[in-house]
Amino acid sequence: MIDDFLNGDLSDVEEAVRKAAATEITPRFRQLAAHEIVEKSGPHDLVTIADRLAEEHLTKSLTALLPGSVVVGEEAVHADPSVYEALHGDAPVWIVDPVDGTRQFVRGEAGFCTLVALAQHGEVLASWTYAPVLEEMAIAVRGGGARLNDAPIRSGSPAPEAVLEVAMSHPDYTTPDQKRALLGLDVPGVRGRPCGSAGLEYLAVARGELDAVAFSWENAWDHAAGLLLVTEAGGAHMTVAGERFRIGGGNALPFTAARDAETARRVRSLLLG
Repeated sequence: MIDDFLNGDLSDVEEAVRKAAATEITPRFRQLAAHEIVEKSGPHDLVTIADRLAEEHLTKSLTALLPGSVVVGEEAVHADPSVYEALHGDAPVWIVDPVDGTRQFVRGEAGFCTLVALAQHGEVLASWTYAPVLEEMAIAVRGGGARLNDAPIRSGSPAPEAVLEVAMSHPDYTTPDQKRALLGLDVPGVRGRPCGSAGLEYLAVARGELDAVAFSWENAWDHAAGLLLVTEAGGAHMTVAGERFRIGGGNALPFTAARDAETARRVRSLLLG
């Protein structure tokens, strides 16, 4: 069933993502009332009415497109952590982050996106990264390459001897061990900065505008779409254990995704100290 779906016309998925954003997200951009913004775990972990309604919209539309599929969405898991276990089941899973970069969205900045990935048995098979204000739609299909606004994209490789540009988890949101690992990137030849929307950072790697990311958390909705996008654009990813990132969890952290395998190995080596 899943193979037939992936071999068919996936434009309905793209349309569902665009429609959810047009219906529930962009009308609220720079129009949010104070009561429509709520803190979850703290002042930097926000959810808005747009997040909730867009996820509900996508849950209905995506499962209708692929009968028998289920959704693991950020807001559904926040309400019921057991929903996450669907990643370990047999059913096809839509992994959804309705507004990736909620802080940017709340501040009225364009750097947010909607992330959707389709996975089964721990393998990400297709992904959609949509930045509505930037008018960018990136799509990747396993074995089929990566495209941005219908044009193929390749990550390429950093120029020899160039300073590596790396986006990383903010030290304030890491454990002491992870903080020490990320400090390994504070060396000559590497220019690090805190990340914005994870989905848009992955897109920057996939299009060759950013050399690597280094992240210390593993929520599937933040990473599934972007990791496939980077891989299909020619990039690579690995955890500090030298393993591929597992969307179901249990990864050795931090991990990196980079424009090519050599850069990924270099970043991993620095993270290991």
